[in-house]
Amino acid sequence: MDIYNSGGPEVSIRSLKKDSMKFVLTNTDLSVANALRRVMIAEVPTMAIDMVEIETNSTVLTDEFIAHRLGMIPLTSFDVDRIQYTRDCTCTLYCPNCSVELTLHVKVNVDYDDMNDPTIDKTRQVTALDLISSDESVKPVSDDKAHPILIVKMRPGQELKLKCIAKKGVAKEHAKWSPVYGISFEYDPYNRLRHSHYWIEEDEKLEWGVSANAAEETPVDPNEPFDYNAKPDKYYIEVETSGCMKPEEVALRAMTIMQDKLGGLQIKLDDEFKEDTQRWGY
Repeated sequence: MDIYNSGGPEVSIRSLKKDSMKFVLTNTDLSVANALRRVMIAEVPTMAIDMVEIETNSTVLTDEFIAHRLGMIPLTSFDVDRIQYTRDCTCTLYCPNCSVELTLHVKVNVDYDDMNDPTIDKTRQVTALDLISSDESVKPVSDDKAHPILIVKMRPGQELKLKCIAKKGVAKEHAKWSPVYGISFEYDPYNRLRHSHYWIEEDEKLEWGVSANAAEETPVDPNEPFDYNAKPDKYYIEVETSGCMKPEEVALRAMTIMQDKLGGLQIKLDDEFKEDTQRWGY
């Protein structure tokens, strides 16, 4: 939606990193900018572990605890379009067309020669790197191999063997499918429109400082009359992903999803209008 009839919304990228992106969205309505934020959080499909079949677990954590931790591990989803939703697949439960299998088997052997040596750390850390995927395009995000995601700690004599089934989904169903860790969203950093109401004890300027985005806008003149017809037209957005997708890919996919939703709505409205015209003759 272009509220100024200037040719459509515009996006200006301020910074682009491997797992984060900052951009400025202009020439559009607040509702559209907020809808983009919500779609990036909850409607961009990714892969996540949805089923866990535990064969052996002698660790200190229960089966349910481990299954929950496995479900929250981000999986690479660059090729997620190739995978079907389970609800759209013709299989009964899961198959290679709608899922990816990951296995884990760790057993800590008992070394009686080292049992009484306090200088040797006998704890085995089971991490996301121990998961073996049947599909190289869907595997745990492991950018920081020095500090991988911890699943459980094991001691000598303990064993963990399980199978995971990763499926395609969106965060509207469960937060584990969200491609982002967080999105910051700001407009009108000087509060010119007075949409924000601050709790003030003594001095507003001292207690509520402006953000870094204020450097791109003109400060408010205290003697300036309030414009009741003013609307926000510049939105500062920062996206931080979980590593399952590139930040620019998340934004582009979200925009495509919004276009598809609006296109479907337009088709429905056109059909309703045609039916009313045929029924009432106008």
